[in-house]
Amino acid sequence: MRFLFLGDVVGRPGRIAVQERLPGLRERWKLDCVVINGENSAGGFGITEAICDEFLAAGADAVTLGNHSWDQREALVFIERQPALVRPANYPPGTPGRGATVIEARNGARVLVVNVMGRLFMDPLDDPFAAVERELAACPLREVADAVIIDVHAEATSEKQAMAYFVDGRASLVVGTHTHAPTADTRILPGGTAYQSDAGMCGDYDSVLGMHREEPVRRFLQKVPGARLEPATGPGTLSGVAVDIDDATGLARAVWAVRLGPHLSEAMPEAWERG
Repeated sequence: MRFLFLGDVVGRPGRIAVQERLPGLRERWKLDCVVINGENSAGGFGITEAICDEFLAAGADAVTLGNHSWDQREALVFIERQPALVRPANYPPGTPGRGATVIEARNGARVLVVNVMGRLFMDPLDDPFAAVERELAACPLREVADAVIIDVHAEATSEKQAMAYFVDGRASLVVGTHTHAPTADTRILPGGTAYQSDAGMCGDYDSVLGMHREEPVRRFLQKVPGARLEPATGPGTLSGVAVDIDDATGLARAVWAVRLGPHLSEAMPEAWERG
């Protein structure tokens, strides 16, 4: 199975990059399944139903969230009727929506998508390790799911790495989101789980985390209230992780960083480019 995960979509530049590039990549790379983190897609804060629908129309099979899940209050409502939208599984009981979903890939495979949020330097939620263990017990790899994708929306790299080793051999991919900068540690762990500490963002990298540079810089210099943070408006780069998943084991056979667009060095699955 050929799988693509795209990191946090930030504002209009990120949405345009997804809409313009993803349909072609699905065909060119013969992708079976695509998951996108969309928690910053609505002006940098949250997601709307219209934007979620745009991602699904462009070729996404599921959309994950994070600490900005409810910045657009309509998400509290439409998430209940959109099974492809997944918020962190370690939100307290009674939170709208779901923390995991099973989607059918283009090749017929059953893909479990789990979203959790870290607790280091983040809002204090329930234990993400216990939440992941619960979801894997309900839908284990090779027994119920043909592939398992875990989006760890966290600030601390140590927490993301610990989660990856915690599920190594029980998940196809563990990928970090939230910090908006793609890391260089793309690899397959000893048990067969693909990993990257952060997928990076889909957005304008001539920015501070996808936002216009001036206001974040001013806040560091002056430490007083000022203007609202606004997404940068330059051309967006598509960033993420591509994984070749073994049909028999559900584990990774190969993994590549994906970076397509200006400002960053280009990276892609060269084996898929060759056909």
